[in-house]
Amino acid sequence: MRRPVFTDIFNQSLYQSAVPTCFKRATIVPVPKKAKVTELNDYRPVALTSVIMKCFERLVKDHITSTLPDTLDPLQFAYRPNRSTDDAISTTLHTALTHLDKRNTYVRMLFIDYSSAFNTIVPSKLVIKLETLGLDPALCNWVLDFLTGRPQVVRVGNNISAPLILNTGAPQGCVLSPLLYSLFTHDCVATHASNSIIKFADDTTVVGLITNNDETAYREEVRALGVWCQENNLTLNVNKTKEMIVDFRKQQREHPLIHIDGTVVERVASFKFLGIHGIHITDKLNWSTHTDSIVKKAQQRLFNLRRLKKFVLSPKALTNFYRCTIESILAGCITAWYGNCSAHNRKALQRVVRSAQRITGGKLPALQDTYTTRCYRKAIKIIKDINHPSHCLFTPLSSRKRGQYRCIKAGTERLKNSFYLKAIRLLNSHH
Repeated sequence: MRRPVFTDIFNQSLYQSAVPTCFKRATIVPVPKKAKVTELNDYRPVALTSVIMKCFERLVKDHITSTLPDTLDPLQFAYRPNRSTDDAISTTLHTALTHLDKRNTYVRMLFIDYSSAFNTIVPSKLVIKLETLGLDPALCNWVLDFLTGRPQVVRVGNNISAPLILNTGAPQGCVLSPLLYSLFTHDCVATHASNSIIKFADDTTVVGLITNNDETAYREEVRALGVWCQENNLTLNVNKTKEMIVDFRKQQREHPLIHIDGTVVERVASFKFLGIHGIHITDKLNWSTHTDSIVKKAQQRLFNLRRLKKFVLSPKALTNFYRCTIESILAGCITAWYGNCSAHNRKALQRVVRSAQRITGGKLPALQDTYTTRCYRKAIKIIKDINHPSHCLFTPLSSRKRGQYRCIKAGTERLKNSFYLKAIRLLNSHH
């Protein structure tokens, strides 16, 4: 029986390490990043490629992901099995809270913003890094061909630009691009033990743990990151890069500003960590800003739920709508932040759930139950994954106490109510 034609094309493409030019052709559509656009950088260039190529890219992406070594940077949380934004946020918060539990300490967090990160990848440098990671040379050459000689046009409304051939970058909107970018930056790691560089694709955060006001290692880390960016053709957007300082000491000192390429980095009291799928983190590590934001969004969706009820939809259909559009907002990354919510914040969140319950006419799970269930499930997954960066936090007790885990000491309620300590208590109580 003859094989499907696309199977032959894909196999020949991989065998010859060449991608047909017609498959690489892309139409760039500028999509606004914000409601009010004031400059060209407020647009995101999204590449529209053929459906056939997207299917091919997905196959290649799955293959690359399955062959990556376990030694890959554990603090890159994108495109790794059993990793998510929850893990990146929980790791960042645990790193900070554990350090803040000690005397005379504070934390500096630098939220890095790159200018057109995907579009600045140098394919030849990427291929060298892929070979270093142990990928097959033929596949590396296929990636090189995929990223070079790409015909591209820009479409705005009914106007289409003249075609342009590109030999750099990975087009945004392509299935492979985020994975290739995360592999391109796999060697961007902290050089000092007191610092961590936590990444989720192109979202990069430098966490500096400061003791006795000695910021030498942190400042050297920021300088080294700038050098790494220059060597890898990445441009730091200093105007959009922000810094936040978490300092709970009673006698605080003035913290010197950070400079990158001679430009002062703006210091902020709150930041939207990890973009649209992340959370609002503040320098007090409280969650009022975050809960206020998601409650406002959820209430807007309640209006749509009420409108749907007027069309006499079944309770099951209304409940499904609630779970997809409202609960997904309320419970986003819930394992990372809900444990340290104030009673006032929790009541505001639960009021939304009760309103939805009255509209749907069915019983909906309380957020506290959702939080507890997800904490337990995530803890089980981390324990089973020996390559997870937080696996070492779950230390089994002696053989006489099978199923029990060593509790982490906490001097403050902030640390005690954080995800990992809560998860360990849940595991022990379930046992």
